[in-house]
Amino acid sequence: MTGSASAGRVSHDDARARLLADRERAADHLAALMRDHDGIVEASESSNADDEHDPEGATIAFEREQIAALLSQSRSSLGDLDRALARVEDGSYGICQTCGQPIAPERLEARPAATTCITCASRPTSR
Repeated sequence: MTGSASAGRVSHDDARARLLADRERAADHLAALMRDHDGIVEASESSNADDEHDPEGATIAFEREQIAALLSQSRSSLGDLDRALARVEDGSYGICQTCGQPIAPERLEARPAATTCITCASRPTSR
């Protein structure tokens, strides 16, 4: 991220601006996916085609489920960005939630909503 503060910490003003821009793009993407989903649902309601046996390609049900999965991912991303913005406001943005050490600015540049440093993120999770 451009504009780092001292000791490798990310400027909260820079972080807020980046997160707000990313949030706006994510919200726009979510709205577009919702329109696509609504269009697929509307098309399936007005059609009596037997798309389950159509050899021409993907079924309407498949497309609807694919869009539903993308919607879920988009909502999750939006939530991650909202939580990152809350961390900016409370002063905990850029601090690893696992070990309490600073998250490298390069990691935050690549993943602005990151909650862990690369070391903690690289650790295998227990199942």
